Amino acid sequence: MNKKVARLRRARQTRLKIAELRVNRLTIYRSNLHIYASIIDASGSKVLVTASSNDTATRAELKAAEGNGGNVDAAKLVGKLVAERALKAGISSVAFDRAGYRYHGRVKALAEAAREAGLQF
Repeated sequence: MNKKVARLRRARQTRLKIAELRVNRLTIYRSNLHIYASIIDASGSKVLVTASSNDTATRAELKAAEGNGGNVDAAKLVGKLVAERALKAGISSVAFDRAGYRYHGRVKALAEAAREAGLQF
């Protein structure tokens, strides 16, 4: 079992558990250059809110701060954005789906920034 297959196996188990709970989920995807966050409804069929370090406004803000989309500062910004957009859409609590990634670095920074901005999970 290689690294990617193991991550996807962990992600599948998490998604099954969240589906049992029937709550909206905050899911993330990280690449080497960017980080993406989406809130998906309880049925798993519709994306309600999204934010990423690849958005034009976010990229401009990161460029001004001498950074790029693949670092902890970008993850904090994306976490804050997704929480603000969720609260504006009337979503206050979600389940955190880390997509099989370890809870450290960019993943942890995004989650903590979303919590600080008012999202509960």
